Amino acid sequence: MNITFIGATHEVTGSNTLIECAGKNIMIDCGMQQGIDVFENIESPVPASQIDFVFLTHAHIDHSGHLPLLYKRGFRGSVFATAETVSLCDVMLRDSANIQMSEAEYENRKAARAGKEPAEPLYDLNDVAGLMPHFRPCRYGEMIQVCESVRVRFTDIGHLLGSACIELWLAENGVEKKIVFSGDVGNTNQPIINDPKTVEQTDYLVIESTYGDKLHDERQGHIQVLADYINRTLERGGNVIIPSFAVGRTQEILYFIREIKNSGLAAGHEDFPVYVDSPLANEATSVLLQCGMDCLDPETRAIMARGENPLVFQGLHTYVSVEESKQLNFDTTPKVIISANGMCTAGRIRHHLKYNLWRPESLILFVGYQSKGTLGRLLLEGAKSVRLFGDTIAVKAEIAMFPGISGHADKQGLLNWLSGFDEKPAQIFVNHGDDAVCSDFVRCLNEEHGYNAFAPYSGTVYDLAAGEFLKITKGVPVKKISSGRMAQRSVLERLIASAKRLLGICEQSEGRANKDLARFADQIDALCEKMSR
Repeated sequence: MNITFIGATHEVTGSNTLIECAGKNIMIDCGMQQGIDVFENIESPVPASQIDFVFLTHAHIDHSGHLPLLYKRGFRGSVFATAETVSLCDVMLRDSANIQMSEAEYENRKAARAGKEPAEPLYDLNDVAGLMPHFRPCRYGEMIQVCESVRVRFTDIGHLLGSACIELWLAENGVEKKIVFSGDVGNTNQPIINDPKTVEQTDYLVIESTYGDKLHDERQGHIQVLADYINRTLERGGNVIIPSFAVGRTQEILYFIREIKNSGLAAGHEDFPVYVDSPLANEATSVLLQCGMDCLDPETRAIMARGENPLVFQGLHTYVSVEESKQLNFDTTPKVIISANGMCTAGRIRHHLKYNLWRPESLILFVGYQSKGTLGRLLLEGAKSVRLFGDTIAVKAEIAMFPGISGHADKQGLLNWLSGFDEKPAQIFVNHGDDAVCSDFVRCLNEEHGYNAFAPYSGTVYDLAAGEFLKITKGVPVKKISSGRMAQRSVLERLIASAKRLLGICEQSEGRANKDLARFADQIDALCEKMSR
């Protein structure tokens, strides 16, 4: 009954943890790294083809984004998640695949001119299509007997539509232990979705620490703050550019702008246009409006009970086509543009930045966490110029962070959620936070609140049955390598992944005709002989 920490260890993105119990291999989240990887992450010690179950906390790409890659490498197990998370993953993973394919196409155009080997996307739409039938939608509060040795329950954690903390009961050799994965703990008093719900008991806890060293500003007056940002930008003839996460944050901003318009807070600019330039955001909004009412907070339910749409208002435009998106940059009417993605690492937002960063009258308003190494983080840290599409763009626009709107709980919010347990867990593992933040939150839990907390690095292994560490690793900083060596390593990693997939297929070949197995073995032997020459 071992737990191995793989991703989001002393880092914020790339969540991935493995549990081995009673012959079953269980993965909790399978996220994509966003921004710079600070520490080396181990590969999963178990091939993708041998993963039996994945339990997914929510649909954000840093938690779900490598699921299609897992499928590509041979995973054929079941992915358990809330019904809303399944619906959002269908939208978000297709979008992620399109980004992978688009970036590979762009790199290949450059590679062809330079005579280099072509690049392959991390995964494509076929991988997403193959993955989706493996999802198993679940309801909040439902106890699910996954197999003889594993039970699971999803509890609303208030971070995103469908987000959940995961309660796992594990049994092996007559020993049963419970472990809870917090996922991303939501902020309180957010519009649209519920506040996070607590859990009463657990033996072990894995908890995030994104804002484990900070306190958010109070939310009172935030609608007026947003109105002030919009009003002063429109007054000077500029555009308000909001890089926003397409799922969750965009819908929250629309909710706020509806309140601004309905309350008359945009004096003199009542009809200002708002453009949601993100096909993904528009699909996600449709998912939200069709979700179960138990996922929504009382205020939003009341609005919908009156027959009103909480996310629609006069002057709202949704754009889908690339051509329509481009035309926005040639329209001189002062406006609000909400576009993905939230950290400016890809997507249409980069085009809007190219046409607005150099304009002193415009405003770039960030509304969510910016990982190290992302364009959003560089802008917030005061970059004087940035490179976009091969051009150097001067940063003259106003750059601001909308205060207190984070979907993550702050330090006090995490402590409040922890206080919901009847008894302190025997061991707390802290992950999903920058290196210094993880360490500071561990110190706070141990020294100020009497918990037994530890922040594991990638590769750390703990025996849940015995209650002891089997392996404690140290953080290995990522070494910068040349683009040539990086490309070579990427191809090598692909080769190793393919070999693991082949091994998985071989191990699952029992029952096939002997002549087919013999022919398959001959083909493998011939290939090995050829490569060893």
